[in-house]
Amino acid sequence: MNIQLNGEACQTEAKTLDLLLVQFEYGDAVVATAVNGEFVAEEQRRKIEICDGDAVEILAPMQGG
Repeated sequence: MNIQLNGEACQTEAKTLDLLLVQFEYGDAVVATAVNGEFVAEEQRRKIEICDGDAVEILAPMQGG
């Protein structure tokens, strides 16, 4: 299916958000996630189904100074 990942068009066969994270090598990373503008907590990712046309954001924490 076709989705938007961090603003870029991409294809995936992942059916859930947690599987999408594994596919794109974020499986063990500490990240924040959102699907179609809605924040998704880590414990909910396995329950969130990814659909054609979804917009997914994956954000890693940044350190500043």
